[in-house]
This record gives sequence, structure tokens and C-alpha cells, in this order.
Amino acid sequence: MDELVADVEAKMASARLGGGAKAAERMRSKGKKLPRERLALLLDPHTPFLELSALAAHDVYPEGVPGAGIITGIGRISGRECVVVVNDATVKGGSYYPLTVKKHLRAQEIAREHGLPCVYLVESGGAALPHQANVFPDKEHFGRIFYNMAQMSALGIPQIAVVHGISVAGGAYVPAMADENIIVREQGRIFLAGPPLVKAATGEEVDDETLGGGQMHSSESGVTDHLARDDEHALAIARGIIGDLGQAGSREVPPPAKPENPLYPASELHGIVGTDQRQAFDMRDVIARVVDGSRFREFKKEYGTTMITGFANIHGYPVGIVANNGILFSPSALKATHFIQLCSQRQIPLLFLVNVTGYMVGSKAEKGGIAKDGAKMVRAVACADVPKLTVIVGGSFGAGNYGMAGRAYSPRFLWMWPNAKVSVMGSGQLSQVMQTVSRYVT
Repeated sequence: MDELVADVEAKMASARLGGGAKAAERMRSKGKKLPRERLALLLDPHTPFLELSALAAHDVYPEGVPGAGIITGIGRISGRECVVVVNDATVKGGSYYPLTVKKHLRAQEIAREHGLPCVYLVESGGAALPHQANVFPDKEHFGRIFYNMAQMSALGIPQIAVVHGISVAGGAYVPAMADENIIVREQGRIFLAGPPLVKAATGEEVDDETLGGGQMHSSESGVTDHLARDDEHALAIARGIIGDLGQAGSREVPPPAKPENPLYPASELHGIVGTDQRQAFDMRDVIARVVDGSRFREFKKEYGTTMITGFANIHGYPVGIVANNGILFSPSALKATHFIQLCSQRQIPLLFLVNVTGYMVGSKAEKGGIAKDGAKMVRAVACADVPKLTVIVGGSFGAGNYGMAGRAYSPRFLWMWPNAKVSVMGSGQLSQVMQTVSRYVT
């Protein structure tokens, strides 16, 4: 496990470098701050930043698009929790690949679910044209970004944009759709079509600054609300705007109980959960290293023993825990269903700790109604009217992925440990199935 953790950390460190040293030097030579330098100036000093999807697009595109060319996460600005979206212009000029769009939309989904103000640090050439078929036309493509901005603004969730560089074509709508925006003088550009396209379409010859520079937009078009001297000044203005939001968006709710550290150190988890999916471990050992004071009030302990359910606090907040301790039998599924409904009734958030091979198969299980009992659990997860958090500790296979709040069941957040796997079935079962199928085919 230590090796897997080190490998993930190395890959994340590489992704944080963005487009590399040459691209970074080009930005600096123009007097610009790098994307992560801008982010650091925006956030309150010495506060955590929960980065999202840091390894998105890893080894997906032949040309390499670290982090999908965008940085997203949740951070504290002027004392307010906000979702931040930062275009990384060191990666393909900040253009939008299919996974860039997906990552941006996911950040907006999180913002909407939690009522968090959105701050966009913009420097993008718009859609990556070679990929436009998978970026532009469909419902969950580029246009959905602006739809989400309009919807969140209508719901009272503030949308703030800072234009640090080029913001062209569809990208021009990010600052235009924002409730309040800032542009950097002689650096930011907002236009629907750049000078080459304007010349081709109308014959007009015009330079970048005249067409869409900060001075023009701040004094003539009125597209921008604030004109900043440089990146640092722009981010200071953005922090001031967040400080003036008043009651807009949701407010942080203090924990009802005093937070405590677990009695057992989290560092021991590497020795409890291994890399071999076939090696069993007791999920109670994981729970004891996660929850406050290692206190866990178990529910229906003696029934459906391959499923662990119960109540605990994490950082002072109450949670209901649903954790796998083996394959899902009918009693396990019914126990989980009961507990999920109980938490939904009491408005207690649910934490799913996942290590599941799926629901039990075979004639005995089918006669016992496993399909119906499993469906009851899936229905309970789908209908639970409370926040769901999912941590995939080991495997998440087959319909067990549905019953344990996989991505399709809209958990507020989903984390995977470095050893975790998600698939229709385990590798061993898949190998046997494919051998059987190949015999029938031949």
C-alpha cells in the first residue's frame, strides 16, 4: 500500500506542474502569475484547499493534458468556503478537452449542491477544436457551463470571474455570465471572435487590446466591472467581492459536537487494508481510525453480519455509516435498507465505506429473493434525501457498486483509495466468464 500511495503522490505532483517549465516561463515572461500562484493569492493564507479530480485526463490524450488543463476545488476566501475553477493556460492554452468540460461541470455540481459561491480564474482559448464533437454540441458539453452559471445565479449562489488572459468565443461567456467580474489591464481579453476571425468575417483589422482589452470593456462596453493593474491586484479585488457577499449562498454550519481525533492513528490503515482484493479485513478497524474518539454505535450488529451499520461523529458532525464486511446476502441488504431509511428520516448524512464483490449469486440466494432485497437497498440509496459520501476502500464490483452509492447514485463526494477498483466484476470472475464465452463462440 505504501508503494501505491507514493505512486499516486508522484503522479499528482507531476500533474501540478501543468504544461511544464517552458510553458511556465512563457507565462512569467509576460508578467503573469502561474495558475497555482493565482490560486494561492486568492485563498486565505494557511487554510486547506480540497482539490478535485487532480488526475483527470491522466494518460487519456496522446498529447498529454495534465489535470485536464484546469484546477478545481473548495477553498476559503475571506472566511467563506467557495468553489474555485482555475484555467491552466500552461496546458494547451487552457483550451477545453472533453474531460476538461466534465471536470468543470463536476465542480459546478458540487457548488450547486452545497450552495457555495463560485470563483472562476479565466484564461482560456475555448473549446479544443479537434475534439469539438465531444466538447460542443451535447447536453453535458461546453454550453452547460453557462447554463449552470445562470441557474446558480438565479438561486442566489454568487458567480465571480477574474479574467487573467484571453477569454475567447464560448469562454467569453464565463465573465459575461458572472454576477461580478474583474479584468487585468493590458493582459485580459474578452471577445467572441479574435482579430483573425474578425478580419476573415468582416475585413476589419483590429488588435487584441482594441477589440477586447480591459480598458475598453471597463470604460466603453461595460462588460467588466473592475479593472485591475495586474494579477495580484485582480485577486485582491476578488477577495473583497467575496467579503461583501453578505447572506448570498449558504453559510457554514458549525459542528454540533466538539471534534475529536480517533483513538487509533490513521497511519495504521496501510497495514490493515492491503492491495490484494481477496484478502479479507474487518471494516470496523477502518472505522475506528476515522471517527471521532473511535466511538461507533452499531445498529443491528448481530443481523446481516456482512454489512456494518451504525452512528458516529466525524469532525463533530453526526454521520450514519454503511460499510461492507463481506459479500451482500439478503439479510445484509435488508439491514442496510432499514438503516439508510432511518438516516434519511432523521436527516443524518450517510458515509459509505466500500469493499464489495457484489450481491450473492446461486440458486439458494435466488430462491431467497436476493434480486428483490438488493433492489430494495438500491432504491433506498437512490431515494435517500440526505448528503451521501462514498469512500471506495477496496473493490466496488457489480450491483454492489449501485447499492453502495457509486457515482450513478449522486454521492456529494466520492473518493478512491490507491488500491481501489471499480468494475462489473472482479478480474478472477471476468477471466472465467470470458473463457466460458469463448468456448461457446468457437
